[in-house]
Amino acid sequence: MSDPTPSRSPLHDEHLRLGARMVPFAGWEMPVQYEGIIDEHRAVRGGCGVFDISHMGQLFVSGGEAPAWLDGMLTGHLSAMAVGGALYTFLLNESGGVIDDLIAYRLEADRFLLIVNAAKAAEDVAWLRSRLEGDVALDDRSEAYAAIAVQGSEAAGVGEKMLAGHGVDAPGRNAVIPFETGGGTGYLCGTGYTGEAGFELVCPAGAGPGWFRRALEAGATPCGLGARDSLRLEMGYPLNGSDLSPERTPLAAGLGFFVDLEKGDFVGREALVKQKAEGVAERLAGIEMLDKGPPPRPGYAVLAGGEQVATLCSGGLSPCLGRGIGMAYLPRALSKIDTPLELDIRGRRFAARVAKKPFYRPAENIA
Repeated sequence: MSDPTPSRSPLHDEHLRLGARMVPFAGWEMPVQYEGIIDEHRAVRGGCGVFDISHMGQLFVSGGEAPAWLDGMLTGHLSAMAVGGALYTFLLNESGGVIDDLIAYRLEADRFLLIVNAAKAAEDVAWLRSRLEGDVALDDRSEAYAAIAVQGSEAAGVGEKMLAGHGVDAPGRNAVIPFETGGGTGYLCGTGYTGEAGFELVCPAGAGPGWFRRALEAGATPCGLGARDSLRLEMGYPLNGSDLSPERTPLAAGLGFFVDLEKGDFVGREALVKQKAEGVAERLAGIEMLDKGPPPRPGYAVLAGGEQVATLCSGGLSPCLGRGIGMAYLPRALSKIDTPLELDIRGRRFAARVAKKPFYRPAENIA
């Protein structure tokens, strides 16, 4: 049986025009790179890049009971958010494992926008719809929207040029601003996945190509999935499906800050309370190679004292640090900073250590 035809972004023709290398990703055909992953990575760290993120899901939740209902579905305290605010949060199963990590934006007192991962969008929608209560409505508008992420140390200047004449400025951190654009209402979102300054622009699908071109004309470099992954890894940001999974909790991933155990009941809370009381058995730790060598990849063995103790969830070369970095769930006793480790890379062992995250701080100079 052949695989289903992947979906195409509203920006697909723009990617082809720029000569992007297209690859299948989470049911979509997306650009992995244009001129090269390292060049695109450095463009974001030293300037500004623009990413197509139209593959991510856009879910609207509304109704007078929506704030309280979302409090019961997600780990964050959404009913306490200010209108115009944003919150990174988790959708969990009953065992406290991560179904998806997402960002919630409060558009109005009783209306929210959830930006979810592409690979999890259908599962998220099914899970949430099966638990709808009262006057809460869930509207999956993923196919109707395009989205781009403008990220980098010079994103503010690029955003100013892009938005000139549209009566709106780029939002501050953890904020959302609705604005009118071609085809209807769009949203400027002050979040990101690179550690740099920047914003996301979510708009009706037909307006997407125009906004993408405006970003390029304003000085942004087109960037693909490859640079997006290396940038987030340098920051120690988790990737759903790799570093986050239904088998592990946000506490084990070191993301307890985004779990409000005091707000009241929510799906998975009981399991998290129990885990917190007993202590986590393993932690998602940063791992840094001590010497140059082949880049570490997901699935490679992590050893301590000559014995395998974990498997890399994420891994790759850090363009800014010039050495391999990765993340793995280590036994708690081995997760302390500077604990010596080894990585098995194609049958050869390379010295490594547990490193503090983020591996790279944007304020530092690029190596």
